[in-house]
Amino acid sequence: MIINPLAGKPAPTEILVNVAKLVTAYYTAVPDACVVEQKISFGTSGHRGSAFLRSFNEWHVLAITQAICQYRKQRGIDGPLFLGADTHALSEPACASVLEVLAANDVQVMLAENDEYTPTPAVSHAILVYNCARDKGLADGIVITPSHNPPDSGGFKYNPPNGGPADTGVTAWIETKANEFLKDRLQGVKRIPFEKALRAASTQRHDYLNTYVNDLGSVIDMQAIRGAHIGMGVDPLGGAGVHYWAAIAQRYDLKLTVVNADVDPTFRFMAVDWDGRIRMDPSSAYAMQNLIGLKDRFDIAFACDTDHDRHGIVTRSSGLLPANHYLAVAIHYLFQHRPQWRNQLAVGKTIVSSQMIDRVTAKLGRKLYEVPVGFKWFVNGLRDATLGFGGEESAGASFLRRDGSVWTTDKDGIAPALLAAEITARTGRDPGEIYRELTREFGEPLTDRVEAPLSLAQKDRLAKLAPEQVRSTELAGEKIQRILTRAPGNGAPIDGLKVVTENGWFAARPSGTENIYKIYVESFHSQDHLHRIVEAAQEIVQDAIEMGAG
Repeated sequence: MIINPLAGKPAPTEILVNVAKLVTAYYTAVPDACVVEQKISFGTSGHRGSAFLRSFNEWHVLAITQAICQYRKQRGIDGPLFLGADTHALSEPACASVLEVLAANDVQVMLAENDEYTPTPAVSHAILVYNCARDKGLADGIVITPSHNPPDSGGFKYNPPNGGPADTGVTAWIETKANEFLKDRLQGVKRIPFEKALRAASTQRHDYLNTYVNDLGSVIDMQAIRGAHIGMGVDPLGGAGVHYWAAIAQRYDLKLTVVNADVDPTFRFMAVDWDGRIRMDPSSAYAMQNLIGLKDRFDIAFACDTDHDRHGIVTRSSGLLPANHYLAVAIHYLFQHRPQWRNQLAVGKTIVSSQMIDRVTAKLGRKLYEVPVGFKWFVNGLRDATLGFGGEESAGASFLRRDGSVWTTDKDGIAPALLAAEITARTGRDPGEIYRELTREFGEPLTDRVEAPLSLAQKDRLAKLAPEQVRSTELAGEKIQRILTRAPGNGAPIDGLKVVTENGWFAARPSGTENIYKIYVESFHSQDHLHRIVEAAQEIVQDAIEMGAG
């Protein structure tokens, strides 16, 4: 990975997005339904793209929204739809487009009071609270966000009545229908003018901020944080939770300082990410330079991405904690400090998350639920409270309320951030110190992630590999214990390959957007062992792909 010279430095003016041109492109560019890059495509977190590339514009939003209206009708979903949006430049016009279609289809829409920005977890929370004890008239939701992606990006996520990200069956149906609308030049899409949509009887207001904030005490021990006088710093990274943090501090009387309350669609206040682009990624040490530089001012500090469904934890002892490190600490703490949680609750992790989680979970005597990449795989377990915690390596997590009932079924950056303060308050050590203790007990993993080119045909073969296509019996000098093409937790395809030994593993997955594959690697031995796993992984993958071609 080549690090750009601007990485970690303030964003220069010349790389800032031209917001006027971007919004103009949103309204004027017309996508070509025959060009793959301009079609609607739902990945692990909805449809994303840029108006400059004709991959996210008004046509896309109108088509997706109409498809959702028809999906709702087909499925008998006739309760309110909770609509939220983040602070990206394209989110506001996209939200207006969504409302025009929903109102034309007589869908009851719940807009935020005072047009407040709305974090993803606040939408998930609203859906679940509304649907509690209901079996008809169920609510669902839409969040307009491309998550932490660069300022020229736009994004669209649909959350069905379970409150979490829609699964592949739902998104495939919506994607197909929406692309049909694109191909037919929006014929069949209902729409009314925005001002009329705002005045429609079906358009109502919901206090997302106070409803979510006032309920946070049910998932985080706010009394412990307040009692220990923990000094907290938070950087919303110009995102949708920007006004939530002051409300949290006031509601629970916390020593919490918002170090940056600016909202600017160019995100000019960000440090530049590794590749020279602006990206609101709280798990990136380059993007998080501003908050890392303030670490000694606070007992604990944290940030969230633009829709506040990811967290980044900055400690005095260790600076920015890698996402996998904090997931292990959070699991280690929660399952020992939630006495009302049932003993049967399992721990959810993705196939490419650290094996440290496996070791911590085994020591706790809990069941591990390992699933493919994507938070959607945790939704049912969190909703029916069979999973106490679900987390993924990209700094996304959610967990149950203190009484063991569901909190959110989508990623929640705010709750894990505040959990870091609770951990510090109740243990007297910050999460970085606790992670070092875990490494003394379980070993210290070293990790890497590399990319390698693949043709389209090779990507398809990698996604469809069978375990018997791997002919190797050893990986970097250790006997291979498991070869996985399906996740152990739910048996779902991982769209790639994972090879595990006693002290290391690798997972290889094709990229959804580029002609490359990504290799995730971990070693509990040494840097040399890690390097040998990387080399062996590339050989094993190429050999298996070539065997599949035969």
